[in-house]
Amino acid sequence: MKEICTKTGDGGMTSLRGGMRVPKDDIRIETNGQIDHLNALLGIVRTKLTADAQHQELLTAIQRELMVVMSHVATPDGDVNPKPLHVAELTATMEQMLNQTEAPARFVIPGSNEVSAFLHLARTQARTAERRLWTLNGTHPVNPDILKFMNRLSDYLFLLSIESDDE
Repeated sequence: MKEICTKTGDGGMTSLRGGMRVPKDDIRIETNGQIDHLNALLGIVRTKLTADAQHQELLTAIQRELMVVMSHVATPDGDVNPKPLHVAELTATMEQMLNQTEAPARFVIPGSNEVSAFLHLARTQARTAERRLWTLNGTHPVNPDILKFMNRLSDYLFLLSIESDDE
């Protein structure tokens, strides 16, 4: 197993995929930090749901895909990332669920219950990660499917938060 504490980042630099060194405030690192934050929040949401909850499987698949997305974000321009993206399939699944749901006729105030509150927190973090991806896209092109996936993910999390409000 690799060392956890390498001390190579003590000087403010870190590595992209393949070893290229960049400052820790590089937009690719910032973007991945926001996606990682979202992934952690989704982990909290999953712990608040029962093991057999309807959305457990899809949320787990989304978490796995976020790890692949982070790998693609950390791949230097011109390099090929061999990890296949499944964002298009996940986006289609989320869109299918969203198309079966009516938008609420009122503003939604987060906090009706713990699961709903965490889902709203994850939704806002998905929006932050999406904005960072768009910033990144200005200097390092991002696969358009990733951008669409992240946009749809925040919609999906909103849908789940509304469903949780009813429970």
